[in-house]
Amino acid sequence: MHIQEWLETIPAVSIYLLVGLVIGLESLGIPLPGEIVLVSSALLASQHGEIDPVVLGVCASVGAIVGDSIGYAIGRRGGKPLLERLGRRFPKHFGPDHVAQAERSFEKWGMWAVFFGRFVALLRIFAGPLAGVLHMPYWRFLIANVLGGILWAGGTTAVIYSIGIVAEPWLKGFSWVALVVALLIGLTVTLVLRSRMKKAAEAAGTAAEAEPAAAE
Repeated sequence: MHIQEWLETIPAVSIYLLVGLVIGLESLGIPLPGEIVLVSSALLASQHGEIDPVVLGVCASVGAIVGDSIGYAIGRRGGKPLLERLGRRFPKHFGPDHVAQAERSFEKWGMWAVFFGRFVALLRIFAGPLAGVLHMPYWRFLIANVLGGILWAGGTTAVIYSIGIVAEPWLKGFSWVALVVALLIGLTVTLVLRSRMKKAAEAAGTAAEAEPAAAE
């Protein structure tokens, strides 16, 4: 059964809780399809009045922020051995190459890695735990975590919901074809936004590196 079809079979309250839980666990460091669940739920909200997109966006944002915060606490307490254990358990997500790439991102961007990492699948899983492992000051982590979580979760919900509302009259009567086409449109927009955010993060990192050089 397609995830969209499955979501249609459960109550709105369960969808809110599911979205918050999946995104929270993903942000905590467990590789789960948080983005797919959020996009599918936002698209479903555009077609069914029982699901409130505002409540959905709030639940997604809370899940992202709380999950990242718990991941930070676990990473700070567990340290490097935690990443090694995760690497053995989830080699496709926490292998040495993935950890090294994430660490380079944090060294280059600092708190921007937490903020923009919300839009990049690899960093979205790593951001909280790795920020804790590297002992990033919590206040800096919290600011980036809250802003990034709200912009990613709330923004994704708003964009996909709006696309669904606009596309629904055009695709009405095509049932599953409408769902597939609208979902593909939503995923495309999400990928474009992610690409732009990643480029912005790289630009921010370059600017941050240039500042010390200018000061010298």
